[in-house]
Amino acid sequence: MKISTKGRYALRLMTDVAIHQADGLVPLKDVAARQGISVKYLEQIASTLSKAELLRSGRGAQGGYCLARDPALYTVGAILRITEGNLAPVACLETSENHCERCDACATLDFWTGLYATVNAYVDRFTLADLVRAEQEKTGTQT
Repeated sequence: MKISTKGRYALRLMTDVAIHQADGLVPLKDVAARQGISVKYLEQIASTLSKAELLRSGRGAQGGYCLARDPALYTVGAILRITEGNLAPVACLETSENHCERCDACATLDFWTGLYATVNAYVDRFTLADLVRAEQEKTGTQT
């Protein structure tokens, strides 16, 4: 499993919005400047996150984005699953029922299942609030 730029940038977008939304809606051009990400790419990611009701948008001169709820209510795993899809390390674990014809005799299935459970537990252990705290600690800023 490899997290694409879409997933990585989604976390950076959500963290940036969480940090800067106290001043009102956060324009994507401001996020792009702070994060070094193109506005066009951020628009695609923000659209996905808005459709999933993680972000709220406002139009017009004062338009931009804000979080739909408190940062502590977003897990990193939820954000990644919205932008990346299933985090399964192998195709046979992508659905709730394993349809692989070899699953009953597969020597590696338990290994992949364990890895998948570990990945899910890890990404679900962290919240957007945790990422905000980490960024603030690294930059020496507080909101």
